[in-house]
Amino acid sequence: MDRMHCFVEELLAKMTREEKVAQLCAVHAHRLLDGDGRFSPPKAQELLGKGIGQITRLAAIPDIKPAKAAELGNAIQDFLRRETRLGIPAMVHDECLSGLLARDATVFPQAIGLGSTFAPWLVEKMTTVIRRQMRLIGIHQGLAPVLDIPRDPRWGRTEETFGEDPYLVSCMGHAYIRGLQGDDWRVGVIATAKHFTAYGISEGGRNLGPARVGMRELREVFLFPFEVAVRKSQVGSLMNAYHDLDGVPCAASPLLLTQILREEWGFTGIVVSDYEAIKMLETFHHVAHDAREAALQALRAGIDLELPDFECYGAPLLEAIGEGLLSEEVLNEAVRRVLRMKYLLGLFEGELAVDVNAVAPGLDTEEDRLLAREIARASCVLLKNEGILPLKKEIKTIAVIGPNAKEGLHLHGDYSYSTHIPSVLAWKGKEAVWEEVVRTVSVLEGISNKLPGAEILYAQGCDVLGSSKEGFAEALAAAQKAEVVVAVMGEKSGLFQQSVSGEGSDRAELNLPGVQRELLQELYKLGKPIVLVLVNGRPLTLSWEKEHIPAIVEAWYPGEEGGNAIADILFGDYNPGGKLPISFPKSVGQIPVYYNRKPSAFGEYLSEDAQPLFPFGHGLSYTTFAYEDLRIEPREVEHLEAVRISLRVKNTSPYRGDEVVQLYLHDPVASLVRPVKELKGFVRLSLDPGESRTVTFTLFPEQLAFYDGAMRLIVEPGVFEVMVGSSSEDIRLRGKLVVQRETVLSRYRRFHSHVEVE
Repeated sequence: MDRMHCFVEELLAKMTREEKVAQLCAVHAHRLLDGDGRFSPPKAQELLGKGIGQITRLAAIPDIKPAKAAELGNAIQDFLRRETRLGIPAMVHDECLSGLLARDATVFPQAIGLGSTFAPWLVEKMTTVIRRQMRLIGIHQGLAPVLDIPRDPRWGRTEETFGEDPYLVSCMGHAYIRGLQGDDWRVGVIATAKHFTAYGISEGGRNLGPARVGMRELREVFLFPFEVAVRKSQVGSLMNAYHDLDGVPCAASPLLLTQILREEWGFTGIVVSDYEAIKMLETFHHVAHDAREAALQALRAGIDLELPDFECYGAPLLEAIGEGLLSEEVLNEAVRRVLRMKYLLGLFEGELAVDVNAVAPGLDTEEDRLLAREIARASCVLLKNEGILPLKKEIKTIAVIGPNAKEGLHLHGDYSYSTHIPSVLAWKGKEAVWEEVVRTVSVLEGISNKLPGAEILYAQGCDVLGSSKEGFAEALAAAQKAEVVVAVMGEKSGLFQQSVSGEGSDRAELNLPGVQRELLQELYKLGKPIVLVLVNGRPLTLSWEKEHIPAIVEAWYPGEEGGNAIADILFGDYNPGGKLPISFPKSVGQIPVYYNRKPSAFGEYLSEDAQPLFPFGHGLSYTTFAYEDLRIEPREVEHLEAVRISLRVKNTSPYRGDEVVQLYLHDPVASLVRPVKELKGFVRLSLDPGESRTVTFTLFPEQLAFYDGAMRLIVEPGVFEVMVGSSSEDIRLRGKLVVQRETVLSRYRRFHSHVEVE
């Protein structure tokens, strides 16, 4: 037996039933404060007297700065070490989707923008920074990344995802997990892959709605990024999804949480519940009569820890075990998993207290801000450009118009502190003030920084959402005086219908909200050159805008340095190279409109076809690129030999720029209907004017596998179409690959192609 196993078994043997159950519970950090905002030993004795599994949201307590949060965390760990019988420390978790959800922490671009970079190394650099900031405060687990595949952008949480493609999502998720967890658990942060699974195809795009998906599609599409996270990335934790699959809530699914996750994939980490998901088995799904029955269903299914606070896994679970309704061994196994994770994190060794004085200087350093700007620039997608961009810096007068132009807060996604906490408070009926708690550069400020000698005419024009046109006159007057108009429009992120996108903020339509399009149409009538900058969290239906506006930049929610990043692109100091990680529909009636559909999904409507407005992988540049010399070696494979697919890419313009080379494959004749194309590799590369590079994808034949009629993971023989291009619809080179033999795959599987650039 190894040391960890012996340690855990010895500790488990000493524990009472109450102490075991306590390890499966969490407590909100704010519940341990007294009326003056200080740690309360009496409350700790009441809530932590038998120990605790996790502390919830130490850094996200409203009105407490990170240094005070670290001080509270030190007090909690000291209490657990000294004042509980066994002295077992707690894991501390917080949100970290686009940066640590804490005051003064760096706000990076929202996840959908990260997907647009097609640059996994930038994601890994970002989460390495997030890991450092979390550990400064004493946090051990981050509730990210989101590995959901959104098929209906009406869903408000689309912004939290890396996009519509399982291959892209799995690559970005792998990079996210690597950066957050690091190479040494004792200084790493546990990543939490969520939401397990198929959360992004809720009925009608409504959050928490049921998902309708067959088992084959579930495994090939929606489970794929999680399988990569478990088997390749060695993720430490998973979180269930809220909804049900074919009538079975994910929080009570032994198929998902035990059979597939642990028995098939060999997952050894911990499964944590999404907030209140166990109680929702009773109150929302109505598959449990009470909290006790809900606890039994969740624990039997495979959920180890109840978040955010103990409700079902507290007294109700103890009562059920006492009545003999649950085997003691089921309880013990969940406790073992929690204790093993605490051991791996080094919580039983050395000093747990963090240096409170190091917290403030270590958050949002200048290096962190530079990285935030780098990622924000890489995330912007140039959707359209009729020669108006880049703008000349010699402009004397420029009008900056729109509801997202001046407010830096509008550049933040839904899991940044400044949008998340006020949304939660307002949703609970408390007075909430939206404030920027980290220095954020607005688009107006970014343009002002770029043009110190120009006259910049600002007018809001209208709100993000609302019907008032009172500001139109001021906006039109400003535009009339200007040489060029930059219209900064879109959505605002938040939660639970406190805003226009984000968790619980689902939309029935996808046009520019409120009267923004009407304002844009009035600006268009002036005949001025217009650049539309979109700040939003989901694809929008922009058919009118695409037809009439000469330049459109998709900036998503670009974070604290978003204004500078957007200005860099508008004025040519950075050449845009981002690509869409999700398709834009022409109208809501087209949904779903993802690129890797089956052939039968392309039938036309009476009023329009089934093609997207902007396809997956689309993104323009100030640079042009030529693709040439496709080579496939060998062109025929007998078994599972690797195949090298190479080509040359050349910068054919006078500007340095980035191109994302995308490799797609198609199985034209198979035993089951297959998608028209599937992404199997990509690389983002930078090229100087006239420079050419050779890109080589090493493709592994198991990447061609799918689940056959008997649900075997199989590579069928046949001819496969190889496509390389600049987007899913802009295919530049085509070839063929022949697989001669059928292969049924074992557990071992290579998920991603290898890429070399020479």
